[in-house]
Amino acid sequence: MATNLAIDDKLLVLAQSIGGIKTKKETVNLALKEFVQRRQQEDIIDLFGEIEYDDDYDYKSQRDRH
Repeated sequence: MATNLAIDDKLLVLAQSIGGIKTKKETVNLALKEFVQRRQQEDIIDLFGEIEYDDDYDYKSQRDRH
């Protein structure tokens, strides 16, 4: 999808340099991917303390060391 955006060129070049990325397109796509991942991680963090676990569940019994 072709999109025209007014992006801060200095910021884009800096991100490209820091990431060692060759193209502006790759830089923007990686930045968007990392943005989404970060927000999804924050959503998971919000669940801490909200999930009730079974006190009798033995997670170690599920391990297979073969």
